[in-house]
Amino acid sequence: MNSILNQNTLESEAVYIFREVVAQFENPVLLFSGGKDSITLVRLAQKAFHPAKIPFPLMHIDTGHNFPETIEFRDRLVKELGLQLIVRHVQDDIDNGKSIEEKGKYSSRNGLQTNTLLDAIEEFKFDACIGGARRDEEKARAKERIFSVRNDFGEWDEKNQRPEVFDMLNGRIEIGQNVRVFPISNWTELDVWNYIDQENIEIPSIYFAHEREIFERDGLIWTASEYVYKEDDEVTEKRSVRFRTVGDITCTAAVESKADTIQKIIQEIRESSISERGARIDDKRSEAAMETRKQQGYF
Repeated sequence: MNSILNQNTLESEAVYIFREVVAQFENPVLLFSGGKDSITLVRLAQKAFHPAKIPFPLMHIDTGHNFPETIEFRDRLVKELGLQLIVRHVQDDIDNGKSIEEKGKYSSRNGLQTNTLLDAIEEFKFDACIGGARRDEEKARAKERIFSVRNDFGEWDEKNQRPEVFDMLNGRIEIGQNVRVFPISNWTELDVWNYIDQENIEIPSIYFAHEREIFERDGLIWTASEYVYKEDDEVTEKRSVRFRTVGDITCTAAVESKADTIQKIIQEIRESSISERGARIDDKRSEAAMETRKQQGYF
């Protein structure tokens, strides 16, 4: 692992944020999906607390409709690093009537993660939830602070946020409140990929070009899966694709690609005219889809 003294400003900022979280909060957790951003957070947390182990658990809110490559990678990573992993399942909330399964052409479990996440925060009394959201991804995320306070219902008020001047992070909260923390908030998609390349970080295979059964709908490339609703006249075919962002299968579109190395991915992103979130199907539901979910308690 490279010395922190030789690293870039973004890494130093993220390490500082991690250390502030441990200094200011009693019971933090890192929200981990197995995607590139949360994998990058794990590496940064390792650097922040080296030679000690990461001093908080990882938690995954599992929709049950995840890419199997991501789940396999998640389990292998936590085993190799000796980390604690907490998993809570959306299916359990569906079974006990807390959440209602969506039906139809655009059905997804992505939005159902909110109830499961808020219940898990309450169950374990987490006061800080660390995640890999970045300001360049989406306009609602661009509004949010690095320490983003949520009320006792898990809701975010975009009009009532604390100033963050001179890198001062205020973690004081009232009883019932908690904070969402974004150590790589100021990073771009290219920053993440360059860091993965620089640090030689392993990532799930679905980020690289591979043959996959897909079908087209609304100008997007959908994965042909038992979890994805498909009309009878929607024809599947095999194409060389990869994923720029990874979430629930039902809300994550692929992009056609031949990029099978990190260097090729970086070049492809540089030449792309489509944003990273342009491949997130759930963001297409409305102009303010992400902001609405955040206001309701979504990460």
